[in-house]
Amino acid sequence: LSDCNAVVHLAARVHVMEDIASDPLTQYRQTNTDATLNLARKAAQAGVKRFVFLSSIKVNGEGRDAPYRETDAPAPEDAYAISKWEAEQGLADIARETGLEVVILRPPLVYGPGVKANFLRLMQIVQKGWPLPLGAIHNRRSLLYLGNLVDAIRVCLEHPAAAGQTFLLDDGQTVSTPELIRAVADALHRPARLLPVPVALLRLAGRMTGKSTAVARLTGSLSVEGRAIRMRLGWVPPY
Repeated sequence: LSDCNAVVHLAARVHVMEDIASDPLTQYRQTNTDATLNLARKAAQAGVKRFVFLSSIKVNGEGRDAPYRETDAPAPEDAYAISKWEAEQGLADIARETGLEVVILRPPLVYGPGVKANFLRLMQIVQKGWPLPLGAIHNRRSLLYLGNLVDAIRVCLEHPAAAGQTFLLDDGQTVSTPELIRAVADALHRPARLLPVPVALLRLAGRMTGKSTAVARLTGSLSVEGRAIRMRLGWVPPY
């Protein structure tokens, strides 16, 4: 950290969909909370001025009909989100104690080159032309392109008004699950095979197969109203 004036902290324990840890929250805290706060303390001791922390929209919650805003009370539900929220609180304490300028970013699902996990699996299914029973879903979800995330980080590193702020990020538009699948299919030059299966049946199937969480992500809404970064920093997604 010597001769550094800023740190962008992106490392985290994520995407453990079938966690075999005996105590998942402890595992998440070790990486996402304790290691983050240790790095921030070392940064402050080394004279680093600004610390940009990539958190998660999951700190706000797992989704609802209304968009999330920066003014909403955090409502983390799973171990990952709890560990991120605890890191945010610890960073606020370090900022007060040391003067370190902390900027917290909460993105939704990030897509782009190198994407993994659920988005990659969706792309693979569309590429294979498999039919998907998701045509009757009417939800709204915010996404964030990797290039937009990088640009937001750049602005948060440089803008004086970013210090001490928490920003929600998004591409500036929402899509439904069927709209997303059609866009992916179009980009891959494949047909979008969507079957209009009622959402109630999808949720029933999720309960019967132990996949309720996955079905909830596909059928539910999780949107962001990221006005603060636009109003305070003048940031507009370039892509």
